[in-house]
Amino acid sequence: MQTLDQYNFAGKRALVRVDFNVPLDDELHITDDTRIRAATPTIRKILADGGSVILLSHLGRPKGGPEKKFSLQSIAPRLQEEYGTPVLFANDVLSPDAAKMAAELQPGQILLCENVRFYKEEEAGDTAFAEKLAQLGDVYVNDAFGAAHRRHASTAVAAQYFAPQDRVAGYLMQSELDNAHRVLTKAERPFTAIMGGAKISDKIQLIEQLLDKVDNLLIGGGMAYTFAKAEGGDIGGSLLEADKLDLALHLIQKAKEKGVNLVLPTDSLIADRFANDANVETAPNHHIPNGWMGLDIGPESRENFANIIRQSRTILWNGPMGVFEMSNFSAGTEFVAAAIADATANGAFSLIGGGDSAAAVNQMGYADRVSYISTGGGALLEYMEGKELPGVAALEGR
Repeated sequence: MQTLDQYNFAGKRALVRVDFNVPLDDELHITDDTRIRAATPTIRKILADGGSVILLSHLGRPKGGPEKKFSLQSIAPRLQEEYGTPVLFANDVLSPDAAKMAAELQPGQILLCENVRFYKEEEAGDTAFAEKLAQLGDVYVNDAFGAAHRRHASTAVAAQYFAPQDRVAGYLMQSELDNAHRVLTKAERPFTAIMGGAKISDKIQLIEQLLDKVDNLLIGGGMAYTFAKAEGGDIGGSLLEADKLDLALHLIQKAKEKGVNLVLPTDSLIADRFANDANVETAPNHHIPNGWMGLDIGPESRENFANIIRQSRTILWNGPMGVFEMSNFSAGTEFVAAAIADATANGAFSLIGGGDSAAAVNQMGYADRVSYISTGGGALLEYMEGKELPGVAALEGR
């Protein structure tokens, strides 16, 4: 796989697949520009070499046709500010106008194309559509790690229409792969993984993989209540995957067999309804009353988790400890973030695994106090589960 530093883009039109799937408010203002900033080093390298850039990205989940709220035109002003140069816009990537604009690009110029998911052929991985995209550029650069687990036309199929030496991994793509590889194969011990979020079923394959690698596995978030129920606890109205009770017990047993310290919360912040202004109490995880639900790990669990994290040398975190979007149930997630920051300051390597964990770290002000924050979410999970990422395989000619 070609890396960015191995390639000279002078006089080349670089077709760059980026991940500009940024959150927008009701007025279509960007609320978190992390993904835009993450791609900037790649764009600047191409421009500095004397190349031009054609940007492809998706935004949101449009239903196979143009929708104003998902148009990439709304992010063009932010891109112009980021790159300090005008950004041209093609509102139909298949149109003769788009082809003409791409062909006429001069060194240092940038063309942003409309949301590729406005075309049903994108998610279908349509080869004819991919070939038309490929005709826009001379070299293909994939810097969209967050979409690398999708075999879509722009993320995987278009690469085959470029010579192997003209398929290049962007800086973000390379960095994501290097950091994930470091955690999986070169982890300094103790190695602690922290898994949160709503469902065991979303993380089962990753948990199975990690049980062969980690010293400590901390389980928080909604999924912890399925474990508590499986152990015979009363969890009230807390989140439960009733069909995963046997799986929870299997994971507990497997951890014991492998000598992994699997740590579950011992207490929870409970609420009488799912609202920030609900009545709140603290209860043991196995004794949550009917009519109440666990929405965050409790004070005892926070301290226990934090102590283990601070003694770790490698840390992987994926998934919040509670409903951190509500201020009254964010303490558990913030405790974990602070402990990871402390461990990192003491020399640990910490990888924050995208999605809600990345959002929490950014929101709570710890972004510059951890080793690496993945933009990947689902892509990182699949890579760590040992699955082949189509976007990466395409760069390697597979």
